[in-house]
Amino acid sequence: MPSVLRSVWDEPGPPDPPPRVWRDWVLVGVLVPVAVLEGLLRPELPWRTVSVILTVGLVPTLLWRRTRPLPMVAIAFATTSLAPLLTGGDSAETYTMAYLLILVYSLFRWGSGREVTLGLTIMIVAVSLSLLFGRLTPGDMVGAFAVLFSAVALGGALRYRARARTRELDQIKLLEREQLARDLHDTVAHHVSAMAIRAQAGLATSESRPNAATDALRVIEVEAARALDEMRAMVRILRRDQPADLVPGRRVTDLEQLASRGRSGPSVEVEISGDVDGLPPPVEAAIYRLAQESVTNAQRHARHATRIEVRVTADDTSVHLRVSDDGDSGPIRPAAPPGYGLIGMVERADLLGGTCEAGPNPDRGWTVTAVLPRSGAAT
Repeated sequence: MPSVLRSVWDEPGPPDPPPRVWRDWVLVGVLVPVAVLEGLLRPELPWRTVSVILTVGLVPTLLWRRTRPLPMVAIAFATTSLAPLLTGGDSAETYTMAYLLILVYSLFRWGSGREVTLGLTIMIVAVSLSLLFGRLTPGDMVGAFAVLFSAVALGGALRYRARARTRELDQIKLLEREQLARDLHDTVAHHVSAMAIRAQAGLATSESRPNAATDALRVIEVEAARALDEMRAMVRILRRDQPADLVPGRRVTDLEQLASRGRSGPSVEVEISGDVDGLPPPVEAAIYRLAQESVTNAQRHARHATRIEVRVTADDTSVHLRVSDDGDSGPIRPAAPPGYGLIGMVERADLLGGTCEAGPNPDRGWTVTAVLPRSGAAT
């Protein structure tokens, strides 16, 4: 048990809690007039002025509920516990003060282990004092704890869900990084072997061809530059702070293989136009993976689809990918939250300085479009 308590105490809070957004200001703007309106419409409300002032005064704590959850809970429960000193022991609470449950939820959703422990202690002490001074009956105390722990359970459940999602994403990226490490070795070995062979050829023909050494050095320079560019691109992915969804090894011409996948479902048509020769391996791999993921998603989720079109167009500066299907554009696909596949597609394009978007067509079907810079370098 001590080890469990220690682990709870040392648990860090979720990283990067979201700051205040417009919804927070709307919530504050709604609660203030609601509290005033309740004070006007409830003639039986004891100490009406004090109750309304207390309710309105605690509303701003909602603005810091994510970034400062423990101080906001402490302020709210300390204020409500000390308020009876001004009312001769009478409760100065309104129905509107139910918004304090949001603070309880936020503490268990965004607080660290220490904050959660201290906050829970404050809440238990506040409810116990209300029972001690006769402001709550034992039955009321049971109801109060039931409501409090409902908010606690909701905050803890969403916290666990977010953590599980993060762990799954990290696991996916870790597997991709392992593949990238192997591909990095293959890429370096390929270019170094080419440079070694060219150097040996230059040495072997240097006596009969005086310019052979110069030609060999030019080729070695080009190969070395390509190797460095590809290594930099993959090392960026291998870093912990970068997405790891770009897997080299595939080429744009491999997209023809996707056409055979549609035999048991919608037909897959692949069209490649423009100059796709000389594209950096990371760009070719990204185009293939984006198209592959898009075709897979269409085959899984495009209802009544008969055709999937894959179009790749390359120009002097960029490579364009468009994958569309003719399935039903019902509310299920656009309303569904983005899954790991779509997240990986966006990250993969962003890594190379490009963009990736997905959405329903005006009439029917779904389209994924991606634009990658031909150089394959993020700006």
